[in-house]
Amino acid sequence: MAMKPNYGYDKRQKELAKKAKKDEKLKRKQEDKDNESSPEVVEQV
Repeated sequence: MAMKPNYGYDKRQKELAKKAKKDEKLKRKQEDKDNESSPEVVEQV
């Protein structure tokens, strides 16, 4: 007999991935905002 798929697990993993992506985006936006407000910061290459 084949195992039944665990949709709850899949949903949880998808939610965690979405949350991580959202947090990363907010973090990046905050860093960009901080860089704009302080012009003395030189962009590093």
